[in-house]
Amino acid sequence: MEFIDILKDIMIDLNLNQSQLAKMIGVKQSQVSEWLNGKSKPGYDNLKSICKALDISGDRILGLSE
Repeated sequence: MEFIDILKDIMIDLNLNQSQLAKMIGVKQSQVSEWLNGKSKPGYDNLKSICKALDISGDRILGLSE
């Protein structure tokens, strides 16, 4: 699975929209939108923030585990 699909699935599972996720990790909503549209990918610090905020493993967000 691609990062975009993984993040979308997690957001659906947690009932989060782009604005909510952005606020949780301290970025602009437009940045989350770019990730979900494949225009850019989050760097290490943002990946770490996503994992902490959503209480998920790095392996899950990177598609290394289910």
